[in-house]
Order: sequence, then C-alpha cells, then structure tokens
Amino acid sequence: MRSTRGWAAAGPTTVRTTLLERRELRPDDVAVRVDYCGVCHSDLHALHSHAPGSTVPLVPGHEFTGVVTDIGSAARRFAVGDPVAVGNIVDACLSCDTCEAGQENFCREFPTLTYGGTDRRDGLPTFGAFAREYVVREEFAYPLPAPLDPAAAAPLLCAGITVWEPLRTLGVGPKTRVAVVGLGGLGHLAVKLAVALGAETTVISRSADKADDAHRLGAQGMLVSTDAAAMSAARGRFDVIIDTVAVTHDLGPYLALLALDGALSQVGYLGPVSVDTMDLLIGRKKLTSAGSGGRAHTAELLEFCAEHDVVADIELLPSSRVNESLERLGRGDVRYRFVLDMSDLDTPAQ
Repeated sequence: MRSTRGWAAAGPTTVRTTLLERRELRPDDVAVRVDYCGVCHSDLHALHSHAPGSTVPLVPGHEFTGVVTDIGSAARRFAVGDPVAVGNIVDACLSCDTCEAGQENFCREFPTLTYGGTDRRDGLPTFGAFAREYVVREEFAYPLPAPLDPAAAAPLLCAGITVWEPLRTLGVGPKTRVAVVGLGGLGHLAVKLAVALGAETTVISRSADKADDAHRLGAQGMLVSTDAAAMSAARGRFDVIIDTVAVTHDLGPYLALLALDGALSQVGYLGPVSVDTMDLLIGRKKLTSAGSGGRAHTAELLEFCAEHDVVADIELLPSSRVNESLERLGRGDVRYRFVLDMSDLDTPAQ
C-alpha cells in the first residue's frame, strides 16, 4: 500500500490530519499528486451524515487537480508530469447501456465515487482528495488544458460539470434565454458557462444584493424572486432555467417563467419535490435534473473552459485551514468556491 497524508472526519463539521493508505497501482492506474481540491456542499453533507465512531474513515474531496507522479504498467493516456483533473466519479462498469452512451455517471451498477464509495474491484472504501495523493483508474482522469489555472479549475470537476450537462443536453446556445436560480458555487458557474455558450442569461435571486456580481459574471439581467410584480412580468420569458438552490422550495413560480416547451433543470436540491401538474401542462413544460457528468462531457467541458477562459471564482486557502472553510461554507460565507492548497501536507504537523 502507498501512504499519504490527508484530512479525515473528526466530527459532524470538522476534519483532522491523518495518514492514509492508497492501493498500489493497478496496470491501468495513475497516481496523482493532489495540488488543489475544492470544498463542496457535498463534503459538508457527508460529514454531517458520517456515523460517529465509524471504523471506516471519511476523507472528503472530489473535485481536484494535480500532476501525475506514477503510472501503471498498462497505462497509456498519461505520462509522469502531466497535469490532470479528477472529479467525483473514479470508476464505472463501462459496459452497460448508459456507460456505452458516454454517461458513466448513470452507470447501471452505480459509479464508484471518489470518496464514500466502494471500489468495484477490491471492495474497499474509497477515500477522497483532501489528501496529497490519489490513485485513480486512468480513464477517469482528464488532461488539464494548459491555459486553465489549476486552482480555479478544480471546481469545474463537480460544480462545473453538474451545470454543464443540463446546459448541453438542453441545447443552450446563442438563441436560448437562460435563467439561473441562485448565485453560489453552482450558480456562478452556470452563469459563466451559459454566457460563454452565447445565451441571453438572467440571474434569479431572492434579493438584489448580488446584482453587481451577476453583471460582472456576464449576466444581462437580474430578476428578484420576491418581487411579485417583476416575477409576473417575466412569465413565459425563459427557455431553460437552471435551479441551483440547495434547499427545498416551491418550483411553481419558476415553472411559470418558462416559455412553451421550456425546461427547468433542478440540480441544487436533490430531495423530494411537489409539483402541480398544471404548472407543467400549461406550456408543455419539462422538469428535469442532472448529476455530475460522463467522461465525454467532462473532457468537453475542460476544453470549452480553456477556450473561453471560464474558471470558478475561488478563495484559495492552505489545507490547514480546511475547518475554517467548512464552517464558513456552512453559513454561506464564500464567493463562490473554497479551494484548498494541499502542498502544506508535505510538511508534517508539529
């Protein structure tokens, strides 16, 4: 086994340094020195859900960039020294109908998650990238295009791909009117990507506090959802709505904003929702969702972002301040994504 240092759950909201063991490289593996790892709301959820006293460590982190340091005997896609990016899926069966369609994120056997999952070959738990090294099947590592800043690119591998898939599959382009509900980690990237795709883009928020940010990110419009008159005037305005709000909320007011045959993609809150069928019936509207992305879309996203200079707005912190980032993320004190610099793990804790 290979040893590395990382950060494991110490409680429902905190982590502490620990020594981790990674598997020895399989023939189709690459070892990646983790340089930068984003901090996601999913990490907070996993920490809250982790059973106290569990014998299986929880090591969060599933959106990261780094450099290949070693390759398996049959690995052909990368060489030592190559910059790479890895997201929240690190394996899949690659033979079911969804995998063959390029949607490994919907693998019928369930994809292997970067952390909190079970390795499909040895049955051992997976540990995430709040660590200095990660060992991954080479098919699930992606070349990191040179123009992209590796720290600001890390969130593209989770937040970015989560909004990219619906934007692409719903055909967003220059003639599309897009609204993004919520301007956080997901939302700010949805705005940047929709704008880069050429769409007329509007931000929908509960207040006008982020109007300046919305325009800085490229949005042409701002709609305040608590302004009844403005919401009424906007009925039927949008072709696609990307809803990134992470808590339960009424979808009815947003469905009313869709044009004929419009679609609302709910990617923030993943729990049960209640919808009045009439809100869908009138206008033949669609309610859909998406989760992560397949390999083809992920590679496409990275190339698109390199071409259009799209990365996340980040606050970069040394990994020693990871608990600060988790606490602040929990109360929404970040614009718009924390990223951890893992290089301080090279120096043993005093």
